[in-house]
Amino acid sequence: MHAEMLILHFSRKVVDQPIIYRLVKDYDLEFNLLKAAINPLQEGVIVMELRGHPKNFRRGLKYLRDAGVEVKRVAREVTRNEELCYQCGTCTAVCPSGALSVKRPEMAVVFDATKCSACELCCPVCPARAMEVRLNRSAV
Repeated sequence: MHAEMLILHFSRKVVDQPIIYRLVKDYDLEFNLLKAAINPLQEGVIVMELRGHPKNFRRGLKYLRDAGVEVKRVAREVTRNEELCYQCGTCTAVCPSGALSVKRPEMAVVFDATKCSACELCCPVCPARAMEVRLNRSAV
């Protein structure tokens, strides 16, 4: 199973097309929408995790590009500075992907980077500024 975080930009020409539906039906891909702003007859942007068999994933990306969707890989990643984090848990309340959670009964804040969508919602709410954004050079 292959998975990547993607940013999809839909132009006015394709914003009203069932493109995500086709990814699921024709290419057997799964998706998790993390952020979406769709303006009918104007444009749209979707941040999503897309996953599936590597061959289907490549075919699905080709379909997106051929359909006129601009596809970008997320080129940033969020990390946690363990020295700064004092385990307050504030970040867990805003994390949409479940990458940040509280381990019970220890009440320790756990950061699973493999689940992180790089939405950066945790960064401004962290009072210790332990959540940091850096360039993910492998995605550029």
